Amino acid sequence: MPEKRPQQVFTLLVEVGRAAGDGLPEGAKGAGILCYASGVDEAEAVRETVQVLRQAGMAPLDVAGHGTLAEREAAGEEIGEEERALMDRALAENAVIVAAVETA
Repeated sequence: MPEKRPQQVFTLLVEVGRAAGDGLPEGAKGAGILCYASGVDEAEAVRETVQVLRQAGMAPLDVAGHGTLAEREAAGEEIGEEERALMDRALAENAVIVAAVETA
């Protein structure tokens, strides 16, 4: 039996376009959505995030991965307690957590 790979949390920035019933404000052309998503690798985290956003009526166009907590720290990023708490929640719940939405 293959060894089970541990879940990690990935920071993803998703660009979404407009779709009927997407919940974005009138006049917005789209949005950038910051998510923390669990997965055994980044590809799985991206697939899960896109699926969740589609189920929510969003139209994902592009996903940019920004790495795991360890990768981001190794790159010199400072990660605040609130952000860490959201990452911990994503891991504990095996979930996609939407941390921020900025409309364009």
